[in-house]
Amino acid sequence: MLSWTRAWRLPYGGLEPSRTSLSRLPVAPSSSGRGGAEPRPLPLSYKLLDGEAARPALVFLHGLFGCKTNFNSIAKALAQQTGRRVFQAFGCPCPECGCQCCPPHSTLQVLTVDARNHGDSPHSPDMSYEAMSQDLQDLLPQLGLVPCVLIGHSMGGKTAMLLALQRSSSLPQPELVERLVAVDISPVETTSVSDFPAYMAAMRAINIPDEVPRSCARKLVDKQLSSLIQDMAVRQFLLTNLVEADGRFVWRVNLDALAQHVDKILAFPPRQESYPGPTLFLLGGNSDFVHPSHHAEIKRLFPRAQTQTVPNAGHWIHADRPQDFMAAIRGFLA
Repeated sequence: MLSWTRAWRLPYGGLEPSRTSLSRLPVAPSSSGRGGAEPRPLPLSYKLLDGEAARPALVFLHGLFGCKTNFNSIAKALAQQTGRRVFQAFGCPCPECGCQCCPPHSTLQVLTVDARNHGDSPHSPDMSYEAMSQDLQDLLPQLGLVPCVLIGHSMGGKTAMLLALQRSSSLPQPELVERLVAVDISPVETTSVSDFPAYMAAMRAINIPDEVPRSCARKLVDKQLSSLIQDMAVRQFLLTNLVEADGRFVWRVNLDALAQHVDKILAFPPRQESYPGPTLFLLGGNSDFVHPSHHAEIKRLFPRAQTQTVPNAGHWIHADRPQDFMAAIRGFLA
């Protein structure tokens, strides 16, 4: 039986239920860029699927405009399917995992996280990859989820890559990342293929009258977005960020911070060290985010990288082809 542990992390290890109202989200001051000091980590919102700790936990990091719930169904399925394979590795004779020593509900630990300025996590003017990496370096050891398998999509993939590079074997405490999956992203600047700046402009231009009925709000916003964003699937994805707070509809993502740092989000911090662990770059067959010209930099930073393409998938592979996405992850973990 699967059971999500929902938690909002507070300083000093306190826990309280995950929050959804924007009016309650704490806003943290920026602390990066002052004399080379490390960014101040934020208490991220997360969901933890408790399971067997026989193998490193799976940690899912969403992309720009996403949130931790993007991976709910995939996380649960992978936890079950991969957990069964762990029990088989321990000597279970049942190929279908139906006996008592390998119960059908065997799971691995899986964590899904809201990045800063997304979902239920705090807002901050700092939206650098260094800051997002520091958030995770603070969270994962406190949850006892080290080493872990980092699976990051788009912006989350760049965060995962930076964290792995920062905690490579040439640096202290290299044990945090056991292996890495970067989903349709590379350690290269992606401005030329990204429509995210246009999405931000469209979202910031939305005008929602006060006291608009809940039943009309999404339709009204969708209609306004449609003049600039023709893809209905993209609009529906962006609309997951529309929430009601104090009787008004607002975007729960911190659009000001995202717009201010969009160039940094679409770039990647220059690094010299490499990550020695197993790495999978999982690409969408219909996506242009990872170009063949990126492969040299991928190999330089991730010498053990392998690349796999999912046919008929765009940038959001896990949404377009979920079964193929999970099959690729299971194959890599095996």
